[in-house]
Amino acid sequence: MSMILNVVSVLLLVIILMMGVAFLTLLERKMLGYVQSRKGPNKVGHSGAFQPFSDAVKLFSKEVFYVFQVNVYIYSLCPVFGILMMLMIWMVYPIVTNIYFMNYSMLFMLVILSVGGYVILMMGWSSNSAYSLLGALRVVAQSVSYEVSFMFIILVIMMLGETYSLGDLWAWQIYIWNLVFIFPVFVLFFISVLVELNRSPVDLAEGESELVSGFNVEYFSGGFALIFMAEYGMIIFFLLFLSILFIGIKGHILIFFWVSIFSSAIIFMRGILPRMRYDLLMSLCWKIILPVSLNYLVLVFVFKVFCMGIF
Repeated sequence: MSMILNVVSVLLLVIILMMGVAFLTLLERKMLGYVQSRKGPNKVGHSGAFQPFSDAVKLFSKEVFYVFQVNVYIYSLCPVFGILMMLMIWMVYPIVTNIYFMNYSMLFMLVILSVGGYVILMMGWSSNSAYSLLGALRVVAQSVSYEVSFMFIILVIMMLGETYSLGDLWAWQIYIWNLVFIFPVFVLFFISVLVELNRSPVDLAEGESELVSGFNVEYFSGGFALIFMAEYGMIIFFLLFLSILFIGIKGHILIFFWVSIFSSAIIFMRGILPRMRYDLLMSLCWKIILPVSLNYLVLVFVFKVFCMGIF
């Protein structure tokens, strides 16, 4: 019986996630259209509601051919590994049924994120393109840089909540949200999430003006669709992760409200903000975000020791 529940749980998660990815792309295209004073998709279905499904059918039905001297096996497997890792990281989300409850879920998430850089690097290298390789090197450089501060910020939250489990963090926020208590950390974490997701204004790994499309320039058809789904699945996960870390919502309908606000914010930022320069992005990490997150880590540690000494 437990095996059947596991299979049903995974299938429901995948179906709901793919539907979320489809309509997040529609939301992005509609919002960017209105930001730029145009309509966006509005032909397929009512107000373009079926456009994501039309795009999926088009992508997966296109002819597949390989670039000259491409490393076929690695080139073909990397998009599959990318979406598998996206689905694996979703296993840490505290589902109401608790079928996949893990006491060390945040540590598992950090391990998956660390491996993700290797997949993108192999995508760029196996494509046999200078643009792909440059985009992949950019991803690795900024991922390694921002994962350091990213982990320190998560350590601040774990030390405050005194838990490694994503499902237990809500208990610390019963009386006051982390969003209010440590708002500067929320701002730093939001910027780090944008960099991890390669979203504007820090989408330097996919800079169209200088890299054509970055690490995925040689991908098309089903391979590009898998990369696209993995990217947007990670966006939804990180927005849920952000809501749990700083708003403490667990299994509540309000989490969809906050995810909608955060997703609208990052889409709106894509429409109005120019792309950062790469050296400024690296400087922001090493000279601002990392020192501030380290100071907050020391502050929370002293706060915990002081409280233990009093009580």
